Amino acid sequence: MLKIRLRPTGKKKQHYFRVVVADARAKRDGAFVDLLGSYDPHTDPPTARIDLERAREWIRKGAQPSEAAAKVLRRAGLEEAAKFLKAPAGTAQSSPSE
Repeated sequence: MLKIRLRPTGKKKQHYFRVVVADARAKRDGAFVDLLGSYDPHTDPPTARIDLERAREWIRKGAQPSEAAAKVLRRAGLEEAAKFLKAPAGTAQSSPSE
């Protein structure tokens, strides 16, 4: 299975991330299939430079983003990534029966 995930680069304590498509079994810093863009959390506000068309294409092909990657993709403007986010704690998935 393919995953869209963040690959850390940069200096110690100043990580800069690349958003990549990789096999789920590959190491965190290992081989990847495609580079979709980058994410810099140190700017104010955090900067995400992502090729949204290629990201949409990979999601249509079945690649699943990690939770962190889904948040970055959603902030960058890819609304399809919102369905991969977990529900916030304390919210009920179904209505309680009385």
